[in-house]
Amino acid sequence: MIYHLKRNEIDAVKYDNCVENAINSRIYAFSWYLDIVADNWDVLVLNDYDAVMPLPWRRKYFIKYVYPPCWTQQLGVFSINLISENLVQDFINAIPNRFKKVTIQFNSNNSISKEGQKKVNYVLFLDVSYDDIYKKYRKDRKDRLKKIIKENRISIGKVDVSEIIKLFEKNYQEKKILPVKDYKKLEKLASVLLSKGKIELEGVYNMNLELISGAIFLKDEKRVTYLFSASSLEGKKRQSSTLLINTMIKKNSDSHFIFDFEGSMIPGIASFYKSFGAERECYNNLRYNNFPSFLKLLKKYQFKF
Repeated sequence: MIYHLKRNEIDAVKYDNCVENAINSRIYAFSWYLDIVADNWDVLVLNDYDAVMPLPWRRKYFIKYVYPPCWTQQLGVFSINLISENLVQDFINAIPNRFKKVTIQFNSNNSISKEGQKKVNYVLFLDVSYDDIYKKYRKDRKDRLKKIIKENRISIGKVDVSEIIKLFEKNYQEKKILPVKDYKKLEKLASVLLSKGKIELEGVYNMNLELISGAIFLKDEKRVTYLFSASSLEGKKRQSSTLLINTMIKKNSDSHFIFDFEGSMIPGIASFYKSFGAERECYNNLRYNNFPSFLKLLKKYQFKF
């Protein structure tokens, strides 16, 4: 049987054990992670935590709705056993009607029968030597990497998450990509991840020791995830993100890890990720309304939702 539990009713130890030991574990689904990035969250639980599906939610006006929090690419159903399409559908059917709008980005191991949007991610398996991985780099990526190394004008070093965020705000400010509160959550998340040894922060510096590129990599038991990055104009010109990603791939090669690029649906970015020999991985984004006539009424009176 599938139960709906509020956050204060969850057995966090059993819940996290289910996520950690799941065949499709993702770091985004841990209770401590969701406590930071989600405004609120409940969970659907099968039997005695045999499978779980977190439900991050918000309230706007007097309406509750399920949404994908920033810094979580894939959630959905997690289980130590094979996850059938029927099981995923049972979880979807168990979502309480009190949530009037539902948006869930399922993980790549979840198949859904309801019509959803296919989204694209790229992953690279690191279970072979770096030399074998490098052989599959696209020629233009190899050429750019060789040029960066030959120029010897930049170097890799440790960096603080606040410096990466400042670099992003300075160079992408006009895009206004995220609200300020999401950057605050990222800083808090990074602090907790550092305490748990589940994050690596890398920066690229020029000859004047100025930060020109930086990246945040999540690291759990199965994946190294390229969560967030920023580059200055100089960093972009020098292709410093190529050096950052290559460094992490080399560091974690010949291991059980998967390098997760976290996207992308944008052709140029997707091409960049594929140039490292990454494989395409699809996941489903499901959106539906539980009370469509009511939502139409809200829109009629210009309540943005």
